[in-house]
Amino acid sequence: MDISAVNPALRTATQKAPAVNLENAVVRWFASTASPLIPGKRVDGVERRTLRHDGVKLRVYTPAQPSGAGLLWIHGGGLVLGAAAMDDVHCGETARDTGVTIVSVDYRLAPRHPFPAAIDDCFAGWRWLRAHADELGLDRARLAIGGQSAGGGLAASLVQRALDAGDQVAAQWLFCPMLDDRTAADRGHDGTDHFIWSNRSNRVGWSSYLGAAMGAESLPPYAAAARREDLAGMPPTWMYTSDIELFHDEDVAYADRLRAAGTDVTLEVVSGAPHGFEAWASDQPMARELFTAARGWLQERLAN
Repeated sequence: MDISAVNPALRTATQKAPAVNLENAVVRWFASTASPLIPGKRVDGVERRTLRHDGVKLRVYTPAQPSGAGLLWIHGGGLVLGAAAMDDVHCGETARDTGVTIVSVDYRLAPRHPFPAAIDDCFAGWRWLRAHADELGLDRARLAIGGQSAGGGLAASLVQRALDAGDQVAAQWLFCPMLDDRTAADRGHDGTDHFIWSNRSNRVGWSSYLGAAMGAESLPPYAAAARREDLAGMPPTWMYTSDIELFHDEDVAYADRLRAAGTDVTLEVVSGAPHGFEAWASDQPMARELFTAARGWLQERLAN
C-alpha cells in the first residue's frame, strides 16, 4: 500500500511507526518476551491498582468522581503480543473523562497459551468485575465490555459468552476489532501490504491462537466473534474501523449483521487511518477526535 493512501495528517507518524515482522520466529519470541516488561503510566486524578484473580492479573482504574458505571477493557496485540500496561493512558483518560471505573485484563498470550486461554482470562476478569461491583460502587446494569484490535475481537466474543451465561452487558465498545479468522486464512489479502498490521501478521496471530482450526468450516463458541450465527440480543455497540485497514470489511460486515439482528450500532469509519492509529499516534488531532466521540458515546450509554 502506498503512503499516499494515508491521511496527510498521519503520514509522518505512519512512516515512523515500527514495522514488526511476526513471520520471523525470533521477532515473535522477542516481542512476546518483552510484552510483560511494558512500563505503566499513571493519569492524574485516577487511582490505578493491580491485583490477581484466579491467576489473572487485573488493573483497576478508579476516577476521582465515579459515575457508578464500569468497563471491562481488553488490550490489543494480535493475540500474541502486548500487555494491559500499554493501555494505561487510554484507560486512565477514559476513566477521568467519563467517570467510568475500568478493569483491564492481562490475558495469557498465544502460542504458548492457545484458545481458550485468552477468552477464559477475560471471562474471569468480567466475573471479578461483576462480583466486586458493590465494593467498587458500581451498578451491575451499567457494566460494559470493550477492547482494541485483538482485544476488540476478544471483547466481542466475551460479550457473547457473558450473555450466554445470563449476565447483563450494557454496551460493547470496539476499537478496530479483529473479529474473523477467515480473513487471515484468505491469502488473497496478502497482496496488499497494509500498514501496521498485514494479513501475513494476521495469519500468525490467528494461527498461534487457533492452531490448525484457523479458517476451518466451524469453530468452537467464542473462538472468533464473527463466526457466531445468531447475533440477536447483543447490547448497543460502538465500533470504529478505517477504510484502508485490513479489518475494514470484517468490521463493517459484523456491524451490518448486528443491525440486522436488532442491535443499535454506531459505526465510525475513519478515512485514511492505518490500523490502530489512535494507539501509536494518540497525540494527533484525528486520534483525539476519535477518543472524544468514543468516550462521549460510552458515557451517554452508561449514564444513570
